[in-house]
Amino acid sequence: MEKIVLREDLSLEDKLLACLFWTVRKTIREEGCAPLRVNRIETSTRTYKPQRRKLLKLSPILLDDIRDDMRNGRIVSFELFIGEEVLRVYIDDKSFAVSSEKSKYLEREITNKIVEEMKRKGPDFCQTFITRIMTSG
Repeated sequence: MEKIVLREDLSLEDKLLACLFWTVRKTIREEGCAPLRVNRIETSTRTYKPQRRKLLKLSPILLDDIRDDMRNGRIVSFELFIGEEVLRVYIDDKSFAVSSEKSKYLEREITNKIVEEMKRKGPDFCQTFITRIMTSG
């Protein structure tokens, strides 16, 4: 597992979206264009899983739950499937960690890229990514 410290002056949503975006983007470079499947999100109050064949997306209620945990220094965990790779992501207001079942190299690639992004004025991520992981209402 690789762990990094996040910039304190960024919004919780920017931290969350940048970390998830670069986790997925770097994994796709290793695994090819396999679809992303969020298998589980665990907050301090609830475990979220996809309903039947639907994709698990960040609804306003789920996003509020995540933000509340991050704001209060509690870790939120994600289990992501991309191709044959399984990633576990842990994030709170101050830190990000990632664990890969297949590749320790991928863990370093992801954390190195996020460290680079944290040096920018604002983290960079593709705006279309937001529509892929968040519900519209």
